[in-house]
Amino acid sequence: MTNPIADPGHGHSPAAWTAVVIMLLGFTIGTVAFFLDLPAIVWASAALVLVGALVGWIMAKAGYGVKGPKYAPKAH
Repeated sequence: MTNPIADPGHGHSPAAWTAVVIMLLGFTIGTVAFFLDLPAIVWASAALVLVGALVGWIMAKAGYGVKGPKYAPKAH
């Protein structure tokens, strides 16, 4: 029996990894800044999370996403 739902690729692409790393950095900085009561840095890190999402989207549109022409999947 074949599965009618195609594998979406699970985000193993340069665009996805770059977005996730930037957003994790933003969350980490924001958490530390929140603990140290530095509201300006908390807001800056929140902006960094949004920048990470934007960078991932731009990279995907530039062809570095899972189905992009510049993406070369590695054999497992």
